[in-house]
Amino acid sequence: MHQPPPASCSRSSRCECARVGVRVSALAPSQRPAPLPAGSPAPLPPEPASRGTSALLPVRLGPWCSPTGSPAPLSCETGCGEGSWILVCRLLVPTQVNLLSMEEDIDTRKINNSFLRDHSYATEADIISTVEFNHTGELLATGDKGGRVVIFQREQESKNQVHRRGEYNVYSTFQSHEPEFDYLKSLEIEEKINKIRWLPQQNAAYFLLSTNDKTVKLWKVSERDKRPEGYNLKDEEGRLRDPATITTLRVPVLRPMDLMVEATPRRVFANAHTYHINSISVNSDYETYMSADDLRINLWNFEITNQSFNIVDIKPANMEELTEVITAAEFHPHHCNTFVYSSSKGTIRLCDMRASALCDRHTKFFEEPEDPSNRSFFSEIISSISDVKFSHSGRYIMTRDYLTVKVWDLNMENRPIETYQVHDYLRSKLCSLYENDCIFDKFECVWNGSDSVIMTGSYNNFFRMFDRNTKRDVTLEASRENSKPRAILKPRKVCVGGKRRKDEISVDSLDFSKKILHTAWHPSENIIAVAATNNLYIFQDKVN
Repeated sequence: MHQPPPASCSRSSRCECARVGVRVSALAPSQRPAPLPAGSPAPLPPEPASRGTSALLPVRLGPWCSPTGSPAPLSCETGCGEGSWILVCRLLVPTQVNLLSMEEDIDTRKINNSFLRDHSYATEADIISTVEFNHTGELLATGDKGGRVVIFQREQESKNQVHRRGEYNVYSTFQSHEPEFDYLKSLEIEEKINKIRWLPQQNAAYFLLSTNDKTVKLWKVSERDKRPEGYNLKDEEGRLRDPATITTLRVPVLRPMDLMVEATPRRVFANAHTYHINSISVNSDYETYMSADDLRINLWNFEITNQSFNIVDIKPANMEELTEVITAAEFHPHHCNTFVYSSSKGTIRLCDMRASALCDRHTKFFEEPEDPSNRSFFSEIISSISDVKFSHSGRYIMTRDYLTVKVWDLNMENRPIETYQVHDYLRSKLCSLYENDCIFDKFECVWNGSDSVIMTGSYNNFFRMFDRNTKRDVTLEASRENSKPRAILKPRKVCVGGKRRKDEISVDSLDFSKKILHTAWHPSENIIAVAATNNLYIFQDKVN
């Protein structure tokens, strides 16, 4: 039997399992319980059931943003250099008001530019929750807390407008997930898109996986520029004709029409996860993928929706003995039998599916010994890994915890080969960050195309880049105040104490409500996408 959820659990604030205590954002500071001592696990919420999903009609959108930019070749030398990044464009996730306005007017480009720049109707549902480039970098998908997926397409280069190659305009948008309610357990299932993963393109259509807390869906995104006409049994409006009135037979023909982008759900993978899904990863065989929740990892075949194989299960027989949960998981980019998953205790496990059908026993175990002199009440909270990524070469693993980014060599398990401090100046602010729940934020990390530069987010809309070759790093800001096209990003510095310089910002002035949790890097060029609330910033490396 599962323990009931604590009174502090709510839709906006779930329990954090393992030894990180209970999230209590739903309570006032005066009502919050005292911090839990080390070694005291918090109970998981009960097991809500996933409900069915319905087919959704596609929505056709036109492009809306037309700033300029030029492509940049991959260059790790300039990847972290001062003033080397310029703003290509700032895109807004369309709200329901935006969608109505764009559908009612034929000149969508004019409507989009004027309306979106003059109005900012950002709601909780419009906040971007995931960002992902496809394998060629021509498409960029975002998911938001409202369950919508917005796909941006890169402008094709032309002889007359070479500078427009760096632009991304809206290609398609659709409602991927809807909010649901489990009446038996009185629990809401959020529509928020947790992850998006693209499949390699095999034909003219595109395929992607999207997931909320319970259900994974496979979507097909395709174009249609012709429509059939001249049916014998139907009239032009699609109504059936009386067979007695048909005197001649016609051959149906295809007529040109305005380009329409359709998104249709091809598979729905539901009812396989008891807890909240935090990761999905496509296997290198492109026939299977895995989905991970707090305690289990399932292996799916793309053609089978009613059955999955449980390959990892860390749920103890007695939930009171629970000490850690799964936080992220990913397949190896080249070996279809190998995958890795991280835990809330700061450990990484590498598993080989050839060794056993149930990979509860890992092949390799990566953990860095803790320095006893740095141990505090918050040590186990900030050591929880929020993201894990294989390098493109498959040789390294990158992990992100609250304060650092670490790079591990697959051949060395006892410590990371590289450790980068993201915002070490927050170490003295951990108590206040615990009070406002920011200490539980889940930051992601990404590699560039050559695995030479690492990028991750921070607070105050700052994001950090680390050059692994030159050991240089830079802090940049994604801000609406600096959202002019081709604006050069100036490096930012945080002042911890003492006299503050003119170009520095005090650590006490940081806005913790502005945070960069989700980022993406173009697979072959120095183009990055940074999500800040409902704004999507596209930057590229300025070479010339």
